[in-house]
Amino acid sequence: MDSHFGLMNVWNQGDFVTKAVAVLLIGMSLASWIVIIVKALDVIRYKRLAKHSQDFWHSEDFATALNKLGQDDSNPFRALALEGREAAAHHRNTKAHLHDALDVSDWITRALRNGIDAFTARLQTGLAILASVGSTAPFIGLFGTVWGIYHALMSIGSAGQATIDKVAGPIGEALIMTALGLAVAIPAVLGYNALVRGNKFVLTKLNAFAHDLHAYFVTGARVQSGSGDAIVVPLKKG
Repeated sequence: MDSHFGLMNVWNQGDFVTKAVAVLLIGMSLASWIVIIVKALDVIRYKRLAKHSQDFWHSEDFATALNKLGQDDSNPFRALALEGREAAAHHRNTKAHLHDALDVSDWITRALRNGIDAFTARLQTGLAILASVGSTAPFIGLFGTVWGIYHALMSIGSAGQATIDKVAGPIGEALIMTALGLAVAIPAVLGYNALVRGNKFVLTKLNAFAHDLHAYFVTGARVQSGSGDAIVVPLKKG
């Protein structure tokens, strides 16, 4: 409650610079929370898709496996499977032109890597906002504090008195700007770190899926790591 009244006093008694700093910090807080919520929902959805992506390999053929990934074009696992299929078909249809430049393994690797890079860029959208807010909000709040203290001292100097009742209020209200800056920065930093960890998990699963897709399109079977040796696992026939 005291912080609420303090913020109101900062707004009511502050000049244009103080109000501009407060509005900027509030805007940064809203932007960071929007990014955190939207990207967190995306990470949760991608983790669920990563869990269900293993069903892809428990299918009779590739078409059935693809249907198990759903019809959502934003599903990165489905998009990667389509990229690999198109790359393999393109290489077969243009073998006479491509065999001297790239073999099928290199061609599919390039297609899958491009798909992963595109998804990585999409996955990291918005993280720059959180990084910027987390690194700049404390200093913006500190600037508001310094400006508020300067403004308060100028008022005290013009009044010719420096009693505690005249100093405590304005200085305390100025310090609220520092607290506001930290309140904006801390969620942004924590949200950034949590999203980076979530993105890393999703990308790890996507890279593993791409490895299996590469093996499937090149050899006709999925390659899994077993007890020391590679195990070739074709799509189930029944």
